[in-house]
Amino acid sequence: MDQTSPASPTVVAVNLDGPDIGGGLGRARTVAVAHVTDGQVTSWTEHAVGWDARHDEGPPGSHHARIVRFCREHDVTVMVTGHLGPPMHNTLTRLGCKVVTSLVGDARAAAVAAVDTPTSPPAPGPHRHGPVGITIEPPH
Repeated sequence: MDQTSPASPTVVAVNLDGPDIGGGLGRARTVAVAHVTDGQVTSWTEHAVGWDARHDEGPPGSHHARIVRFCREHDVTVMVTGHLGPPMHNTLTRLGCKVVTSLVGDARAAAVAAVDTPTSPPAPGPHRHGPVGITIEPPH
């Protein structure tokens, strides 16, 4: 008798701008947490994180700590965003989170694509302004 256990979901966080991937992670208003199993989104929850309003609040490092706390609380293993600075890229990588900045377009489709997308390199300089990469269309 073949008893295979179901595949564990990959937990993907996606910075949102409406139905699409948002721009800078540090100024995200909303982040979705998707569970992706066998190429399908099996759950999707949107969180109003308010990082845009809180970006410059608190002592140095507190903003990165908010993002790390969110990733830990939701067991995020893949982060999809339009861009993020090299320090945040480094922080997420050290946390064991794959960072994907090469996708643009539909956020749900990007959550699925990100599972098999290689880690994006850190952006040059302190910040990269605007996503560059593969356009992801919503499923038809």
